[in-house]
Amino acid sequence: MSINNKSHISVMLKEVLSSLDLENDPASKIIIDGTFGGGGYSEAILKTGAKVIAFDRDPSVISTVENFKEKYQDQFHFIHSTFGQMESEILKAGYELHSINGIVLDIGVSSMQLDECERGFSFRFNGPLDMRMSKEGMTAADIVNNYEKDELADIIWKYGEERKSRHIASAIVQDREEKPFQTTEDLANLVRSVVKRKRSDKIDPATRTFQALRMEVNGELEELENVLASSKNLLAVKGRMVVVAFHSLEDRIVKRFFKNHSAKKVKHNKYKQDENITDDQQTNPTHEFSMEHTKHLSASEEEINLNARSRSAKLRYGIRTNYGI
Repeated sequence: MSINNKSHISVMLKEVLSSLDLENDPASKIIIDGTFGGGGYSEAILKTGAKVIAFDRDPSVISTVENFKEKYQDQFHFIHSTFGQMESEILKAGYELHSINGIVLDIGVSSMQLDECERGFSFRFNGPLDMRMSKEGMTAADIVNNYEKDELADIIWKYGEERKSRHIASAIVQDREEKPFQTTEDLANLVRSVVKRKRSDKIDPATRTFQALRMEVNGELEELENVLASSKNLLAVKGRMVVVAFHSLEDRIVKRFFKNHSAKKVKHNKYKQDENITDDQQTNPTHEFSMEHTKHLSASEEEINLNARSRSAKLRYGIRTNYGI
């Protein structure tokens, strides 16, 4: 099944474009869309006149990619790969380090992937327990049916932050002895039998376990950490790293990265002039990013009313300094 980008709503699109700073001479800029999906970010960026290099591991996007290539010609370049391999793929494609003016990521599974029951990302539909974004490699069923109990518990706790992770893991190991797990319904029902839903619960009890398995199958947090590290080498001076995250685990990684790599103000007594402190020392230029906002940006109430998915979105961005370039 090919992805239909008409059904896709790009989250915080206005804020993403503003964060990328495309108003000034966009035709001279190269922007990487690390999560192409339905092409929402890419198309909006292309319409400004900027060049886009898009990444996606999902083969379902190829038909949309072909349409973009036909429409935008040399302005659009697609790389069929994970964004965690961005640095090596960009060099392989002939681009130089510190030549990119912006990178944007929409982290996590897309609404289009969730709606494809045969992909097994969601328990809203009964489908195979798959969850592979690339449609290659280990499936969620492989993990559930073969990992040791402690491994399963650790994954469900680490990536799903599920308090009953060990109870769920024990139940999985016990049930799979009689019959291996094959469908999303099989697993969702098992989790629901362990984690009882309370009236105050806003999400299905199976949500956190499914999230954990999806992250394990696709190595999502490792991919995010890789691309953040690569951004230091890819971005030109004043280039922007823009990330839209939907889960606390991902947002925490992004927040920590910018905090650890951003300029920090040196505290000093405003009533006491210290002639030994220079302006450079006060802004601490030995960091690769500066930040215009220390807190994340959120979707507007208007957007949330139109697209409920945007409610949990958190946008953070950093601006590449000249340190180390």
